[in-house]
Amino acid sequence: MKNLVLIKSFQNGLSVYLDETISFAELLEEVAVKFKESSHFFKNAELALSFDGRKLSDAEERMILDTINLNSQIKIICLISNDSDKNKNYLHALKKIEQSGTNGGQLYKSSLKDGQILETDNTVIVLGDVYPGCSIISQKDIIVLGGLYGEALAGIDREDGHFVVALEMSPEKLKIGEYRYKHEGRPFKWSIKSKIQPKIAYVLDGRVVIEPINKELLSHIPF
Repeated sequence: MKNLVLIKSFQNGLSVYLDETISFAELLEEVAVKFKESSHFFKNAELALSFDGRKLSDAEERMILDTINLNSQIKIICLISNDSDKNKNYLHALKKIEQSGTNGGQLYKSSLKDGQILETDNTVIVLGDVYPGCSIISQKDIIVLGGLYGEALAGIDREDGHFVVALEMSPEKLKIGEYRYKHEGRPFKWSIKSKIQPKIAYVLDGRVVIEPINKELLSHIPF
C-alpha cells in the first residue's frame, strides 16, 4: 500500500511527505496515525519541520501542526522550506547557535507573552516566539528560534561583535549596543509566517543591518 504520509528525519528536523491525491480530512487522519505510532521514537524532541509532496495553505499547515501536537510530544520549533540550500543554511546557523549556547549561554524554553521581559548577562537562546509588547535584554547576543515580534536589546556590555538572530525577524524595536535599527520604509508589522526566513542583525559601519542568513555571511560574522 502506498505511504500516504511518510516521515523522514534529518539533522535537527523532520521532513514529512504528504500525499496530494487524498482529501485533506483523510490526510489529517493519516498524520495522526503516523505521529502516534512514532511518538515513542521521537519522544519530546525539539525539531524543525518541513512538508513535501503537497501544496498547503497556511490554515492547512496549522491544522497539521495541531494534529502533530495532539498525537505526539514533539515540540516543533518552526517550519522550514524544503529547498535544500535554505535548509543547509539553517542547519549551519543552528550549529553555530548550539556552539554559542555551550559557552555560558542561557536557554529559555518558552515563548515570551503578555508583556514578559527576559533580562540576562549572557547570550540567550529562546526556543519560541517573542510576542509584541515583550522584551529581551542581553549583555551579549540574542538568538530566537522562532519569531521576534517584540523588542530585542543586545550587546548591553558595549563590546563589539554582538548580534541578534531570529527565524522570523519582525521586531518592534531592535538595538545592538548603542546602535538602534532604523526601519527602512514602513515599520515592521507583526505577521506570523509559516515559512521561515532566518535573519541576523549586526553592526556594520556604525549602523545595525538585518540580512538573510547564508553561508557566506556566516563565515564573516564573529560568532
